[in-house]
Amino acid sequence: MEMNRKSGLILILFAVMFVFPARLYAADSTAQLDVNEIIKKVDELYRSKSSYTEMEMEIVTPHWERTLAMNVWTKGMDRTFIRITAPKKESGVATLRIKNEMWNYLPKTNKVMKIPPSMMMSSWMGSDFTNDDLVKEFSLYEDYTYELIDVEGGCEDLYCIKSIPREGLPVVWGHIIIAVRKSDYLPVWQKYYDEKGALMRIWSFSEIKKFGDRKIPSVMEIVPQHKKGHKTIMRYLKAQFDIKVDKDMFSLRHLRSAK
Repeated sequence: MEMNRKSGLILILFAVMFVFPARLYAADSTAQLDVNEIIKKVDELYRSKSSYTEMEMEIVTPHWERTLAMNVWTKGMDRTFIRITAPKKESGVATLRIKNEMWNYLPKTNKVMKIPPSMMMSSWMGSDFTNDDLVKEFSLYEDYTYELIDVEGGCEDLYCIKSIPREGLPVVWGHIIIAVRKSDYLPVWQKYYDEKGALMRIWSFSEIKKFGDRKIPSVMEIVPQHKKGHKTIMRYLKAQFDIKVDKDMFSLRHLRSAK
C-alpha cells in the first residue's frame, strides 16, 4: 500500500443547491450568474450540509486489479472521513481531512501520517484518484475562474465550461473543461489539462440514480491519458444527505478507532 505514492486524480465530490433557470447566453450579467450556479452545484453535488455514503472503488492496471469498499462521512465542504472496510488487507485504513489539513491512518503499524499540501495531488490508495479528489481541498467555485465555451464535436444537450485555477494556488492543472447536461446541470464528463495544454485525464459520470431526494451520477470513472490500460471506477452503493453526523467523527482520536 502506498499512501503517499506520487501519481496523477476526482473526484470530484459535489450537492444539489439552487439553480436559476435564466438563459445561459443572456446578454447581461445573468449569464455569469448562471455559470456560477452551475459550478457551485458541481462543487457540492455529492456533499450538502452533511452526508454518509457506502462506496466501491475498482482499480484497474495492465498487471493487476483490485476493489476496495469504503464508508465516507462529510460535513460541509471542509470535513471528510473515509474508512476502508474491505478487503481484509486494507480494512481499517482511514483518511481524515479538516479544512486544509489531511491525515492517513495505517492500522497495521498503528501510525497516523499527516499529508503535506504538496502531496494533495498524489495518488490515493494506488488509484487514479488523488488525495485532493477524495477530500476536495480545492473548490471549483472558490478557487477557479470559469467561462462558457464551445467544444468541437460537443453535444447540443451539454454546456461546456472552462475552469482555470486562480493565481497562487498549488494546483497542477492548467485548466479543466466540465460538461454538464442542460436539463439539470448534472456532470457528464470533465477533462483535465496540464499547464502546456496536454490532456492528462478524463473523468466520466454515468448511471444516474436517486438517493432519497437527491439525484446524482452513481458511477465515476477516471482514465489517465498518460498511463495505458489504467483506470479507476468509483461506485456509490448507498448515500444519505443532510443527516446528523457526530462532530467527534472528524477527529484524530476517531481516526485511530476501528469502529
